[in-house]
Amino acid sequence: MKPSQARIAIALAVLVVTASGCGVINRIRSKNELNEAARSYREGRYVEAEQHSRKAQELDPDSKAAPLFIARTIHAQYRPGVAAPENIAKAREAIEAYRQILQNDPQNEEAYRAIAFLYERIKEDGKLREWIMARANDSGADKEKRAEAYIVLASKDWNCSFQITDLPTNKVTTVSEGKATVSYKKPNQKDFDTAQMCVKRGLEEIENAIKFDPNSEPAWSYKTNLLLEAAKLAEMDGKTDQKAEFDKQREAAQKRTDQLSEANRKKQAEEEAKKAASPPSS
Repeated sequence: MKPSQARIAIALAVLVVTASGCGVINRIRSKNELNEAARSYREGRYVEAEQHSRKAQELDPDSKAAPLFIARTIHAQYRPGVAAPENIAKAREAIEAYRQILQNDPQNEEAYRAIAFLYERIKEDGKLREWIMARANDSGADKEKRAEAYIVLASKDWNCSFQITDLPTNKVTTVSEGKATVSYKKPNQKDFDTAQMCVKRGLEEIENAIKFDPNSEPAWSYKTNLLLEAAKLAEMDGKTDQKAEFDKQREAAQKRTDQLSEANRKKQAEEEAKKAASPPSS
């Protein structure tokens, strides 16, 4: 090797070692920044924690932990229940940070649930429904997760109807021989149509949930409740035969709910008994 070639080879070797060493040093510095972020977070200094988290990501762009730290620290700066524009903007900033995580890690459940939580808190119901529906319709998602998404959607539709049928102006309680009976009166047409739409959609959603997870106790429980709403609406509309049919379906759904509840109770008791019988770990 000629002297000039030798010098070039040595220079390249030094450059590679230096670059490699820099990478290692930056990763160490990144971890230190994350430690500082965690300390600031525990002490309630969330803005400072975010700054440390962002510095950690700058030092180590490949860090898997830094993006989650960034999202958490932004999320912590949001104050639930405060409608100030800057506070809502902070929630949206956190949502975007969690979305960035999901782009690289689609299965990150913390990020998924945090986005749903924030949409609900800032009362962006349309975006929340779109977010949950996206998982419900995701053919690549686990069946249990798709079922859970449909249950959440159905629960909201049940609540939509219940908030109407349970109004004092829409029900009458009579007492005869010490027994209270509740009957239902039809509300204004707009409210009645809204409740009907919610129940119809909710029943479709809960059937999808049961399709993906036939043994889901919450799914069967919400099916029971939605059928009760359907029966109320049929009564309000003077359709006694339809009400009787919904009541029959509701009783069957309640029976299945009770069976699953008992099975889950026994399973939990068995698991607790096994834990109690296991020797303590040394």
